[in-house]
Amino acid sequence: METCKYVLIDRDGVINEDSEDFIKSPEEWQPIEGSLEAIALLNQHGYEVAVISNQSGLARGLFDEAMLTRIHDKMHGLLADKGGKIAAIYYCPHGPDSLCLCRKPKPGLLEQFSLEKNVDLKTVFFIGDSLRDIQAAQAVGAMPILVKTGKGQLTLTNNPNLNIPVFENLYGVAEFLSSKQ
Repeated sequence: METCKYVLIDRDGVINEDSEDFIKSPEEWQPIEGSLEAIALLNQHGYEVAVISNQSGLARGLFDEAMLTRIHDKMHGLLADKGGKIAAIYYCPHGPDSLCLCRKPKPGLLEQFSLEKNVDLKTVFFIGDSLRDIQAAQAVGAMPILVKTGKGQLTLTNNPNLNIPVFENLYGVAEFLSSKQ
């Protein structure tokens, strides 16, 4: 297995502000305060970052692959301005009723990441804001971390007995992981 350290991060609600109406354009994609700096901090401490995200707006016809690429281009550009980078983005384009294996909480995207990057998922943190992120991480033996941004506070309220690390935001996680070096 590769010696590179990876951190997996959900996108909406962790890196950028979430919306019940979906993030459908680059203009709607707005970073959460400190999230881009958090990714840069992780990079500075030797972590590669990959995004693992459900993007059912594709299946719903709310945006197309070209628009999703433009959204991700904005994310990459703003992140580069802060000195950080995302090594890879994995997303599920299917709707909630799909029988696919990649829509979280199913572990398909994490398994795809593991195969492509030759990474043992038991060595990887997965940072998310929803129960489905936690469940996907647990399904493959990855180490889940919950942030309170996005749907995170609601996830914590609805699941008070979660026995995983919880942080206010992505920057708090980055500081914690960076201090473990």
